[in-house]
Amino acid sequence: MSRIIVIEDNPDNARMASKLLRHAGHDVSIAEDGEMGLTQVLETIPDLVLVDLGLPDIDGQTIMAMIRQQASLEKTSIIAFTAWPEEQAQEMAKAYGCDGVITKPIDTRRFAEQVSAYIQNKAKL
Repeated sequence: MSRIIVIEDNPDNARMASKLLRHAGHDVSIAEDGEMGLTQVLETIPDLVLVDLGLPDIDGQTIMAMIRQQASLEKTSIIAFTAWPEEQAQEMAKAYGCDGVITKPIDTRRFAEQVSAYIQNKAKL
């Protein structure tokens, strides 16, 4: 079972992601803003963090950069979870040390598989 934190301010998106990931056997926590998300990430050292890029308090890029500065989180996958256009999101993810991008709206049939693949790829490093 992998530990995942979903940092997402849209309650519907957060619930859907959480439901799908829990159904796939993951332990999931939801943070509704960046500050809460960073606190959870630092306290639990999750396997993966899904970060919405457009949060109300701290933007997703700043959260990604802060996570990447923590040596204790070097094995944590960071995935941009965004409705931004794919190309723009990919550029942003690369610039901030993100491991990948999952765009919204999510494909509910593939979402848990996508997340699991990021966790497995990071575990191989």
